[in-house]
Amino acid sequence: MDKVVLDFITWAELSGWMVTLKSEPELHLNQQWIARYKIIPDEYASFLRLVSQCMSTSEQTWFLCEADYNNSSNSEFHWNEYELISLEAAANDDVWKSEITSWWDQHLPIMMSVHDGYSYYAIDLSSETGAVVRGEEPEFEEVTKVAEDFPHFLQLMMSGSIAAEDF
Repeated sequence: MDKVVLDFITWAELSGWMVTLKSEPELHLNQQWIARYKIIPDEYASFLRLVSQCMSTSEQTWFLCEADYNNSSNSEFHWNEYELISLEAAANDDVWKSEITSWWDQHLPIMMSVHDGYSYYAIDLSSETGAVVRGEEPEFEEVTKVAEDFPHFLQLMMSGSIAAEDF
């Protein structure tokens, strides 16, 4: 397993996050999700194999995990909630809807927050390194790069360079 992922899990637990580890390190994602996101960074796959829940103490910020992607979690939010909100805003504009869907096809949401509005982190699958970007309402598709890749993102969270509790 990736050392950074293991270090992050330890850090999150010591920081009071609610972390639930999976009983078996296997990953079973539904076929629709796999068809959309054919390749995900190895380090994020490692995280998903180990963690079934990772939520801040306020319960307003959480990592998306296997159950979220399989639409079988207890969350009131879909893993692609912000894409769905954007599609709803596009109403009957099919061109805009297509642009939104195409954009999200290249941006895998990995962490969501409802603290002080809706925001998220996603892996930019179109970048060579799998950069992590941050977006927020009202224009979810306007993002800022925050880390070179998923391990760098976890390191920045552990160092406090990225606000981990609620962003």
